[in-house]
Amino acid sequence: MDVSGGSGQPRSGNDEPAEHSADPTAPATGPTDPSGPEPDTPAPRADDTGKDRGDGPDSDSTPGPGEPAGPRHPAPGEPAGPEHPAPEHRSLAHSGIAKGDPPEPRPKEPGGGILMGRPFGVPVYVAPSWFLVAALITWVFGGQLDRVLPELGAARYLVSLFFAVAFYASVLVHELAHTVAAIRFKLPVRRIQLQFFGGVSEIEKEAETPGREFVLAFVGPLLSLVLAGLFYLAMKPVQPGTVPGVLLAGLMISNLIVAIFNLLPGLPLDGGRMLRAVVWKISGRPMTGTVAAAWVGRALAVAVLIGLPLLNQSGALGGSGEDVGGMDTVTDALLAAILAAIIWTGAGNSLRMARLREHLPELRARTLTRRAVPVENDTPLSEALRRANAAGARALVVVDADGHPLSLVREAAIVGVPEHRRPWVAVSGLAQELTDGMRVSAELAGEELLDVLRATPATEYLVVEESGEIYGVLSAADVERAFVKAMARPTA
Repeated sequence: MDVSGGSGQPRSGNDEPAEHSADPTAPATGPTDPSGPEPDTPAPRADDTGKDRGDGPDSDSTPGPGEPAGPRHPAPGEPAGPEHPAPEHRSLAHSGIAKGDPPEPRPKEPGGGILMGRPFGVPVYVAPSWFLVAALITWVFGGQLDRVLPELGAARYLVSLFFAVAFYASVLVHELAHTVAAIRFKLPVRRIQLQFFGGVSEIEKEAETPGREFVLAFVGPLLSLVLAGLFYLAMKPVQPGTVPGVLLAGLMISNLIVAIFNLLPGLPLDGGRMLRAVVWKISGRPMTGTVAAAWVGRALAVAVLIGLPLLNQSGALGGSGEDVGGMDTVTDALLAAILAAIIWTGAGNSLRMARLREHLPELRARTLTRRAVPVENDTPLSEALRRANAAGARALVVVDADGHPLSLVREAAIVGVPEHRRPWVAVSGLAQELTDGMRVSAELAGEELLDVLRATPATEYLVVEESGEIYGVLSAADVERAFVKAMARPTA
């Protein structure tokens, strides 16, 4: 399934977490895979030299730098899942590929469990939930071995544990297929995580064409089918009823189930991604493909919830219907409910992520930037605010004697200075030194803008023209509010 960690909105501020902690809803893409008060800020105003500068969010109710700022309502909380979670390719043993999800601020080395290695340079993690599943597989498969190979005794659980590890190694191959395809298409992969009910390949960008989307989704089930075939061929020279024979048969069947389940045509499964690609190709709109595949996925979730227990009781999935007891019925219903919940949630996440991607182009640095006035280090705060109010500006940039920007005066710091102390407080004491990552081009927009802000989390950024001239100051809080407003508008 698609679990994108790819294009989220920036989290405001790494230096003033108390004032800038709001984080608008970001996609969580997979079964993988909130906010405090902050001072409200006014929208940018048009100035004499920057007529393209737009009115930022909440301009009608927010004060300027010289006025006391009221608390801002926190943005909606971010979901656990997909964080970031993110659209996803998911299967019984495949929790999703994260593609095209909005990027969120995160450490350079994303965690997610125990680091097992870096095939193709992509970190592979084993989540704590995997150990629960491994124990469950060991117990269930051990019970089956007791009927087939009773002479093993307690050693059957060691054989079962080996099967659990080998099965998840197959899941890893499934995920690596998605990863290699993504790398081939120059789509960055954040990580692979093995977890409850499968694995997640978190791909940070969406495929550019429906053809690539189809290939990216199909390679996972294809590799699972190939593995099932290889295990079948390996069974030929092995005597049935032996430990190797039982293990190879179990791995063949499990990989076949993974492949078939993933090919079901509903999001967030790989088959849903393939259906999305087909509808995208026909309609010319990725959102149309997502809506179609997501609703098929929801219908599939209902079918799994109702149909799986009925099929098992009827004996259609193997075994005799007369042998099904009360505990087996409860287990079947619980398994069906878990699978249905995963599919239903993933389908909803895919819809939300697609809607987010459609609105990303509406976020433009030039439109959201606040006009700023330059002040020198030793300028009293009261004088700096007077100049800003006189010029209709809403931000302060500290410059040197030659007019080169040195730092940005933090809005949260201004609010924290009582008005009677402002004549004796220099702006340099309230400023954050500029780093390269805090200089943003006025031409940035959409996902490219969010990627730049995510790379260097801060509360404010200096926006510059291509010539290097100061255009203004971009507040992360303004970007968040604009993002929330865009998401609230219906999709065309």
